[in-house]
Amino acid sequence: MAAQYQIRADYDADTIVVYQAYAPAIADAALRAGRFVAPFSFHRMTWIKPSFLWLMHRSNWARKPSQERVLAVRMTRQGWEEALSQAVLTTADPAAVAQAAVHVQWDPERSLRGAALNHYSIQVGIGRNLIRTFTDSWIVSLTDLTPQVRKAATLTQTGHASKAQRLFPAERVYPLPRTLEGLLSPVP
Repeated sequence: MAAQYQIRADYDADTIVVYQAYAPAIADAALRAGRFVAPFSFHRMTWIKPSFLWLMHRSNWARKPSQERVLAVRMTRQGWEEALSQAVLTTADPAAVAQAAVHVQWDPERSLRGAALNHYSIQVGIGRNLIRTFTDSWIVSLTDLTPQVRKAATLTQTGHASKAQRLFPAERVYPLPRTLEGLLSPVP
């Protein structure tokens, strides 16, 4: 896979961290239960992102309505790779995308200040047919990063970007199996 399409993530031997932003009611219920429960919707696609800065851009540092809480979702690498093995790129034939259990799109990665970078970040949409597997079998833990996100946003806004960066998770290139590289590559 081309270097500009590598997955960068916080991971260990068994797990990978993906990020999601939610309304407080969804985040609070999930954190209390240790897994996603109502009012989380099990009836629509949920998007997971291994890039912390991309989610910061998307959620405006946890300030967008219904995205005020940022959760780090630690899931099994086995589940992550199972999801990716069922993925269809959102740029594929519309009929194939409509039938896919998992959607993948690549969006420009973002800098600390939200500028588009010259490499891409993967976004993975887990479809309705896999959501229960994702929530009940693949997730290892949920962590509320909202205080850390707010502190990093304040540091960045007040000219202390280097201090803000110390609060970010360490992300490195994820070693994708070759079989998945071809499936996820947006360029032939």
